[in-house]
Amino acid sequence: MPTASSTTTSSRLLSLLSMLQARRDWPGMLLAERLGVSERTVRRDVDRLRELGYPIQAVKGPDGGYRLEAGSQVPPLLFDEEQAVALAVALRMAVGTGAGIEEAAARALATVRQVMPSRLRQRVDALEISAADSVRSPVGIDVLLALSAAVRAGEELRFDYRSPGRPEDDGPPRRVQPHHLVARHGRWYVVGWAPEREDWRIYRADRMTLRVPNGPRFGPREVPGGDVAAFLSARFKGSDNADAWPCRGEVVLGLPAADVAPFAGDGVVEELGPARTRLTTGSWSWAGLAASLARFDCEIEVIGPPALREAFAELSGRAARAAR
Repeated sequence: MPTASSTTTSSRLLSLLSMLQARRDWPGMLLAERLGVSERTVRRDVDRLRELGYPIQAVKGPDGGYRLEAGSQVPPLLFDEEQAVALAVALRMAVGTGAGIEEAAARALATVRQVMPSRLRQRVDALEISAADSVRSPVGIDVLLALSAAVRAGEELRFDYRSPGRPEDDGPPRRVQPHHLVARHGRWYVVGWAPEREDWRIYRADRMTLRVPNGPRFGPREVPGGDVAAFLSARFKGSDNADAWPCRGEVVLGLPAADVAPFAGDGVVEELGPARTRLTTGSWSWAGLAASLARFDCEIEVIGPPALREAFAELSGRAARAAR
């Protein structure tokens, strides 16, 4: 059983390590003052940390001191609570990235989770990621944890929402029954059922300002099609049902297939000759599809459907009017 003295020493070692991680150089006298011990005790504690694998160098100079350097091996690491939660969330997302690090990330997550206090472990466990992606969203971790907790608890969210182009909250507070918290294309989204609209809605989490407390509990619903990732992809394409573009056409481009493929997105590219390529692709509107195809700097032969040919004619008229 650890004694009070050993517990005090361990706590002091953690405090010393935390300070060494916080800034580059520490005078020995200042460390002793912060820890409430003698400089001799600081030297002994530094030696203990070195024995644990921490590369702490002595700094020469009038004051003397210590510096934590990078070493050749990874020593035991120390994180504060916010860092630990952020690390666990990042590892959980890395498990599904498809970057070839899934197994290592899962083992690292299990290691971090095992040593976490129960209150932090519960916060991390509450964060369910429905679709992994390369996430660069500015959403705060507290917001993500609150959203995920509401999903798990089945509690209605009340929030203000900022629409594009409006710095202030847009309209009265909104309500949604959140069913999924999804990461896609560098953004976080809440997919839920809006009772007032009697329809599914998608909200960007970085535009939500949550109100507390949450609303009443609700029963589970299944997103159309049963696959939240496919549902989200379909909505982004402007489709209410299938994960497919509502407007889809076929053209022959006067370019080599190698020049078309990098810009074809989810379209189907077929080489017809040295400078002829068949492209089948889609968009949310016929005008949008025609404009997207017009970005290829080449001759375009429309195979079909007629609606795409009509869209090119309308686009041509707009371009002519713009040129005048």
